[in-house]
Amino acid sequence: MSPSEQSGGDAADVARDLYEELTDDLLYDPAIGRATMMGYACVRLAGKFLASYDDKAGCLVVKLPRQRVTELVGNHDGDPFAPAGKVFREWVSIPSVDRELWQTLLAEAVDFARQGLAE
Repeated sequence: MSPSEQSGGDAADVARDLYEELTDDLLYDPAIGRATMMGYACVRLAGKFLASYDDKAGCLVVKLPRQRVTELVGNHDGDPFAPAGKVFREWVSIPSVDRELWQTLLAEAVDFARQGLAE
C-alpha cells in the first residue's frame, strides 16, 4: 500500500504533511521560524532561508553547498531548483517523498545556514 493510500490523501498531501512535520521539529530552535519565499512556504534560520516546499511539484527544496547539490542531482536524488528558468546553484529540489532523506537534508540545510551566520 502506498503512503497516499495509507493516509487516505493524495501524494501531494503526504509530501506537504511530511514537510510540515519535519520542519515543525526544527522550530525548537528560537532562531528558526516559518516564512514565505517567492510564494513558497519556507523556514529560515536568523533570517537566512534554508528550506522550502514546492506545492506545485510536491517536493522539498533545500539550500546546501553547491558541491552537495551537484552530488544530489548527479545521483538522481534531486533536481536543479530553477523557478522561472533560473537555476539556483545552492538549492536543490527533492522529488521523492522520503522521510529519512528529507530529515538528513533538512539537518544539512540548518548546518549550512549556521555556517553562513558565522561568516
